[in-house]
Amino acid sequence: MDSDDRNHADVVTEAEQVRAREAPAAGHHLSRVDYDAELRTHNEMLRQAYGIRPHDHVLDIGCGAGQTTRDAARLAVAGSVVGVDISAPLIERARRLTEAEGLHNVSFEQADAETHHFPAERFDVAISRFGTMFFGDPVAAFTNIARALRREGRLVMMVWQDHHRNEWSVAIQRALAGGADVPAAALGAPDPFSLADPATTERVLDRAGFGEATFTEVHEPVYYGPDVAAALEWVCAFSCVRDVLQRLDPASTARAREHLLQTLAAHAGGDGVWFDSRAWIVTARRR
Repeated sequence: MDSDDRNHADVVTEAEQVRAREAPAAGHHLSRVDYDAELRTHNEMLRQAYGIRPHDHVLDIGCGAGQTTRDAARLAVAGSVVGVDISAPLIERARRLTEAEGLHNVSFEQADAETHHFPAERFDVAISRFGTMFFGDPVAAFTNIARALRREGRLVMMVWQDHHRNEWSVAIQRALAGGADVPAAALGAPDPFSLADPATTERVLDRAGFGEATFTEVHEPVYYGPDVAAALEWVCAFSCVRDVLQRLDPASTARAREHLLQTLAAHAGGDGVWFDSRAWIVTARRR
């Protein structure tokens, strides 16, 4: 992981987190923990699954600040990688970091992968780290991605498993609901678990022109910061948390924040605040 990715304080827009979970407020500044740090263990698992060859041309969907794009570029040393994201600030940050690393087989585009006109049959592999769960029309979006892949081209993406299998989601929602288990989507946030069910996801991919779908379980923790204060700042940026707190009166807000603090403290240790999580690495091939 790049030290700049871990420590650089930068604007994180709603676009980055909407892909990953529940869309924190636009303009939220992160000075102590960032999204790449949160998913450090997941990223290694996904990188091992890419199967990128030296001459491959790769599309990175929802690339954020470009960590996954740069990882792919180091594998496709004689090929190329294009990272796309709907956030202009993140694309600019990705370009800065990539230039600093001296990688020359990488380019970035500010684009919505659901509707962007990619060159037809341009890419060998499409990858995504939690960048595909929030498509308005998932069949149309994956159809668009399939068109950009060559025949037999591969899709490799990571998505969350169900809410109840993700401790981070259950614990945060219980804290906000005073102990009741309330799914994230029920609180009005975009659903980060829309691709959690393998049967549903396989049907979507099949309709979009993909076959041979496989689902590999990833059971790794997520990192919320070096201490409880940093973790609270991070969690309060999630839209499911922010939206609840904004609806409460001051006294209720204070109680909800205290519940969150207690939850985070229960997961704090000498190496930071960690929660259990479960995801899928989904692979499929364009028919």
